[in-house]
Amino acid sequence: MKTNQFPGFSSPSASTEAPLEMLAACHGRVEKQCQTLLRLVPHLQAHGADPSARQAALAVMRYFDTAAQDHHADEEQDLFPALLALTADSATEAPRVRALTQALLADHQRIGGLWRELRQALAAVAEAQPAAELSIEQVNGFVSAYQRHIELEEGELLPLAARLLSDADIGRIGAAMRQRRGIGAID
Repeated sequence: MKTNQFPGFSSPSASTEAPLEMLAACHGRVEKQCQTLLRLVPHLQAHGADPSARQAALAVMRYFDTAAQDHHADEEQDLFPALLALTADSATEAPRVRALTQALLADHQRIGGLWRELRQALAAVAEAQPAAELSIEQVNGFVSAYQRHIELEEGELLPLAARLLSDADIGRIGAAMRQRRGIGAID
């Protein structure tokens, strides 16, 4: 998974002032959390729910319970509706945008279901329960679903949004993202 670069912004410092870049930068953080999950499986087999495993489980849960949920809400509540509204009267763009947003919404639901199951196992690790373990199949399913989702967003959604959204649209999306995160207005 590799995040796209949008002109004028850099991923490490992406913020709500550059919402498309922030969404792309989030993908890199998702990838890091997924790599942690993949490393956690053999670590648990070798060391059990030791302090390192518990700390990793807590960090992954914290990320996917907060930042990842905000990311999905940014898209579902702000980006998707903006793109659908912009293309509503376009015979060529409307069907494409509608199909793309529906596919991404379905991904969000699928990933959410996978996360709820995986989170239960991670909670057992975080609590150092005696039989705490992660299924490699479960982790691989979650990671693969996210990889496919990110590829679709970076390959189609974000370039489309960069092409269609005006500065005013971007500003509104950024303001909504700040509000969702409890960040004050940018002067």
